[in-house]
Amino acid sequence: MTQIKSQDKTAVRSQIAPGTTQSSNSRIHRRTRGQTHGPITRLMSPSDFGSLLKPFVFLDLIDNRGKPFSGFGLHPHSGIATLTYIAEGSVRYEDTNGATGLLPAGGIEWMRAGGGVWHGGGTGDPGRTRGFQLWIALPPELELGPSESVYLAPDVIPHEGSARVLLGNYGAATSSIKTPSPMNYLAIHLNAGERWRYQPPVGHTVLWTAIATGSVLVPDELQQGELVALTPSNEAVEFEATADAEFVVGSAVSHNYQLVLGSHSVHTTVEALHEAEGRISQIRMRLIQQGRF
Repeated sequence: MTQIKSQDKTAVRSQIAPGTTQSSNSRIHRRTRGQTHGPITRLMSPSDFGSLLKPFVFLDLIDNRGKPFSGFGLHPHSGIATLTYIAEGSVRYEDTNGATGLLPAGGIEWMRAGGGVWHGGGTGDPGRTRGFQLWIALPPELELGPSESVYLAPDVIPHEGSARVLLGNYGAATSSIKTPSPMNYLAIHLNAGERWRYQPPVGHTVLWTAIATGSVLVPDELQQGELVALTPSNEAVEFEATADAEFVVGSAVSHNYQLVLGSHSVHTTVEALHEAEGRISQIRMRLIQQGRF
């Protein structure tokens, strides 16, 4: 539901974002608190952590803290997939694949944009709504393919111990969503004093975590609102909650393609971006004819 800001529409290279620090601890490569605009904190974008952690290219922490938020009207995407995970509250959604509804706490929205789709939404029931929206860059064979939207209720999302499996697999739990490339994306809840251990699969050289609430040790302390890129390694990472904590963990095989950005899109080549922009324009014309704008 979020959009690319103008400063992200540039050729990207690995760099440290404003407010980012680097730890001497060998497991923490970079850390940041991102930039906040209203209820959205952008923790990752292609101009900073996204170029380091691709295929994970954007990550937004959503928290309206109970204040009214109208959300985002219909807007387009292409070349990426988005996964919206709601930890508290609810969000409204609609897309040009014909889906509309209300996503409750614990539910997820998966939107593989492919060659072009429009979607929108905003907070649902009154009160606090918080969660994460993750953008994933698609490989060449999928970036211009058909769009796909999946909305999953909380009771169908598999879990293993403290982990809810949003994408990929962990232990005996496997997500029903087919990932565009090998990756895991897990939501973890720990009570103060609890520990959780994550063993990255072989080949997952990309590894990061973002803290939604509370604080954890890895063994450096990570606090609410931080995103941390961990040093690539196949060694397990152990998390210990120093306060009740919720956080997400992502790991993946690296996306070894260029990131070419449009207003709402991420592609591997300029040619693919231009083709998708043409498809997006065609969908817009249909929406105008339907009186949606």
